[in-house]
This record gives sequence, structure tokens and C-alpha cells, in this order.
Amino acid sequence: MRFLSRLWRDNRKLVAFLVLMALFRSAIADWNVVPSGSMLPTIREGDRIVVDKMAYDLRVPFTHIAILHLHDPQRGDIVTVDSSAAHELIVKRLIGLPGDVVAMRDNVLYIDGRRAAYQPADITGVAGDASSPGEYLDEKLGRVSHVVRLSVLAPSPRRSFGPVTVPKGQYLMLGDNRDDSADSRYFGFFPRDELMGRARRVAYSLDPERHYFPRLGRFGARLDG
Repeated sequence: MRFLSRLWRDNRKLVAFLVLMALFRSAIADWNVVPSGSMLPTIREGDRIVVDKMAYDLRVPFTHIAILHLHDPQRGDIVTVDSSAAHELIVKRLIGLPGDVVAMRDNVLYIDGRRAAYQPADITGVAGDASSPGEYLDEKLGRVSHVVRLSVLAPSPRRSFGPVTVPKGQYLMLGDNRDDSADSRYFGFFPRDELMGRARRVAYSLDPERHYFPRLGRFGARLDG
């Protein structure tokens, strides 16, 4: 007991700091490593993204329990989802709101019967395109616009689906890398309480194809969500 008492006395400031940091990351803001390319070109493999944990709800730390609803998720938001269906934390773009009727035909989105508008996007220097070429398009859904990537050589078998109606209290999510993303096409709709926060910026980025050399140009980069 005397040893434990001395250990606490000598390290209580460090313990208090670690506890406060854990509470901060759980309830206020966090940073997440992105290990895959499912959100290319918006988020690249090796990006560490900043997540606003209070974008939608104030939660009891370390739980999905919301104390206060702050804002409703919006179409186009880039969202971290603690998915029970995927059994992991994933990052996707919110496409379908509750009540929306969503369909996709050969990677062309329709929401409530309205076709998204597409035009070529100039994206250069995205890793992986040498071995797996991609086509980049600006996808506009009403006033929301972002760039999506379509595979030239390996189109997804789920590039068409629906129409489906998004249930109350749930959301339809897709990856920007449409032909290489495990999203609502595989896991179904995501409940509101699994939406953990909104990704707004890249904190820093390390290039896994260059021995994790820093991508200085990505530091602090704003995401288009």
C-alpha cells in the first residue's frame, strides 16, 4: 500500500493528464488514422484526420449515449461511424438522409428521383493510380459538391442499387472511392447513435508508399465535407 501511495503521489499529474486526454478524445475531439483508400481522393491512406466529436451530439464519454443533440447530420458530411455491422470505426460520406429515396445506376446517384450532376475533375498525384487507374468526377447533389473516384479497370459489382428509402433515424453512407469502398451497399443503413463525429481537416499525413515520409502539403488540409 505504501508503494502504491508513493507511486500515485509521484505520478498523479501524469495520470490526471492521461485521464483528461482520454475524456477529451472521447467526447470533444479526436484524431483517427485512415488505413484504406475508400475515401480517395478526399482522404488518402496515411492521413490522420481531425474529428469533431461534438458536431452532432454531446455524449457520455466512452459510450454512444447522447446527453444533448446539437446538430443534425447533413448530406455531404464526412462522418466517422462506430459501426456494429462493420465491427470497426469507419469513415464515409453521408449521402442519404432519413426519408430520402436513393438509387445508383452505374455509379450515377439519384436522390428522390433527381440525378446527380457530374463533370470531370482534375486530380493529380493520387497514390495508386499507376497500377489501378481512376477516373475523377465532381459529383453535385443540389448545393453539395465533392469529387468521387471511379475505377477504370475494376468497377464494383455494387455500382448499381435501389431505389431504397432511408429509414427514420438512420443514414446512407458511401465512400468517395466508389468502386473500392465497403459502405451502406454492404452494411446497410447506419443508425444515428453510431455517427461519432464529423471529419473536417487532416491533422498530418504520412505516405505509406514512401516509408511513411511526411506529406507536408497535407498538414492541416481542409476536407471538402
